[in-house]
Amino acid sequence: MPVLRDADLAAAFDHAARGYDTLAAANPGYHAHLRRSARRLGLTRGGPGPRVLDLGCGTGASTAALAAVLPGADITAVDASAGMLRRAARRPWPRPVRFVHAPVERLAEAGVRGPFDAVFAAYLLRNAAAPDAVLASAWRLLVPHGRLAVHEYALSGRAAHRAVWNAVCGGLVLPVATLLGDGPLYRHLWHSVVAFDTAGQLAERVRRAGFERVRVLPLPGWQTGITHTVVARRPSAATKEAGR
Repeated sequence: MPVLRDADLAAAFDHAARGYDTLAAANPGYHAHLRRSARRLGLTRGGPGPRVLDLGCGTGASTAALAAVLPGADITAVDASAGMLRRAARRPWPRPVRFVHAPVERLAEAGVRGPFDAVFAAYLLRNAAAPDAVLASAWRLLVPHGRLAVHEYALSGRAAHRAVWNAVCGGLVLPVATLLGDGPLYRHLWHSVVAFDTAGQLAERVRRAGFERVRVLPLPGWQTGITHTVVARRPSAATKEAGR
């Protein structure tokens, strides 16, 4: 099955926005894993709040994780789906969050300006038509030594982990989503993981984008070997010049 892209994918997310949080809440560890990945940014909690860019914020689950882990953060959250953003904006936020409706490939046109201390991208890159361009944008928007965390369904490469993913999606997630009228989106989400990078390939993609100190960190529970955090750092300007 071909995966959805661009306007078709945004429209599918718009349609699924109403039931998205219900399905996410049924996923054991979903919100705890996002908070764990947010902590893996390694930002300090003291002093002035960091500027954080949440790419592909959806209904705000990743934004909420950032707000919980970094209560003083100045957060800008971006998504291409207007329906998902409306859900996100309705959440009670302890401090204002700037929500921006835009594809991640058009951040500058939408008025998103750096520099940011950190970029968080949850369940985004495999849905992007040009994931390398997204990483290049993240690199440009970060301060020197700014942090990146990519929280993604990226399989380990082991057959057992792929089998678990296929069983959960085919046997549980897709039947429920189909009853809710959102089968096309969740069929896409299932197959987008199988078609995308393994965790090791994703780390190499981040490294090729110019990031340093790239690490792949696992997440626990049934998603072991299925979901990972890839953390990295933008080099200093001096490091970049030396590497040319």
